[in-house]
Amino acid sequence: MKKLKKIAALMLTAAMSVSLMACGAGNGQAGAGNSSEAKGGSAATAKYKIGICQLLQHVALDAATQGFKDALTEKLGDDVYFDEQNASGEASNCATICTTFVQNEYDLILGNATAALQAAMAATNQIPVLGTSITDYPTALGYKEGEEWTGTTGINISGTSDLAPLDKQAECIKELFPDAKNIGILYCSGEPNSLYQAKVIGEALTGMGYTVENFSFSDSNDVAAVTQNACDASDVIYIPTDNTAASNAELICNVVEPAGVPVFAGEEGICKGCGVATLSINYYDLGYATGLQAYEILVNGADVSTMEVQSAPNITKEVMKSRAEKYNLTIPDDYVAIPEE
Repeated sequence: MKKLKKIAALMLTAAMSVSLMACGAGNGQAGAGNSSEAKGGSAATAKYKIGICQLLQHVALDAATQGFKDALTEKLGDDVYFDEQNASGEASNCATICTTFVQNEYDLILGNATAALQAAMAATNQIPVLGTSITDYPTALGYKEGEEWTGTTGINISGTSDLAPLDKQAECIKELFPDAKNIGILYCSGEPNSLYQAKVIGEALTGMGYTVENFSFSDSNDVAAVTQNACDASDVIYIPTDNTAASNAELICNVVEPAGVPVFAGEEGICKGCGVATLSINYYDLGYATGLQAYEILVNGADVSTMEVQSAPNITKEVMKSRAEKYNLTIPDDYVAIPEE
C-alpha cells in the first residue's frame, strides 16, 4: 500500500510538472514526436527497443543522448533500436511521447532532463525508466522535505545525475572573483532542478560573505529583461544547469557583455554561450554511463529499482579565454580552455 501511495504521488508530481516545466526553448525541434536519425537496428528486427524522450535540443542534452546511444550500440549493434523524440521544451509533449512509448511496449525508456523523466514516471510503473541530465532525483521524484534519499528509488526508475558539486562551484567563484560583493543567480522559475541549485549554492555563497539575490524568469520571453535586472544589481552572475537559460545563452550574452558583468555557469554549454568559466561535467560521458546502466538492465537482468543513481564520472574546471581576457581575469593553471570557434 505504501508503494502504491508513493507511485500515485509521483504521478501527481509529474502532472504538476506540465505547468511548472513549460519554460520555453528557443532552439528546440518543432513539435512532439519529431525524431532524429539514430544508430542501431530497425524496429522490425532489433531485439531491444528503446524510447528516448529529450526535453529540448541544446548541446548538453544532445551530448547525453548521443553518449547513451553510442554505449548501447557498441554493446548491442543492430540488436538495439532507438525511437528518439524531442519535446521542444514542452512538458506536455513529454507526456504524449512517453505515453506512446508505453503503448508501443518498448523495453526501456530514457528521460533526458527532469520533465522527460517525470513524464515517463507518470506513463508507466512497469517498463524500466532511466533518467539522465537530472540534477536532483529526490526533487524530480517528488520527495517531501526531510524524506530520506538512499540513492535508489525502489520503483522502476534509476539513471544518472548531472549535478556538479555546488560547494566546489562556489569556491571557484570565490577563486576567480575575490573582490566581488554581490552575486546574482539567474534561472527559470519553472525548472525544479534550477530552484534546487539556486538554494544550495546561494547558501554556500552567503556563507562566504557574498550578498546573494535570485533573478528568475518564467519563460524565454522575459529572459532579456530579467538578465538586465541581474546585471544592474550584481558584480557576478551565476547560472545553474538550467535548460531555458541554455537555449537562450546567446540572448543572455547579448545583455551581460555590454553590461560588463561576468557569468559563472553551471555547465560547459551555457559557459560557451555566455559565460567566463565553469566547473562542469561531461554530458557525453554522463549519457554513456546511462547507456551502460541500460545494458545491465536489458541484457544482464539488473533490477532498476535497486540500481544506484550514478553521478558524473568527471568534473573539470573550464574557461572561455577570450571572455576572461575581456574581464582582465587571472585564471589559475588548472582551468582547461573551452574550444572557441
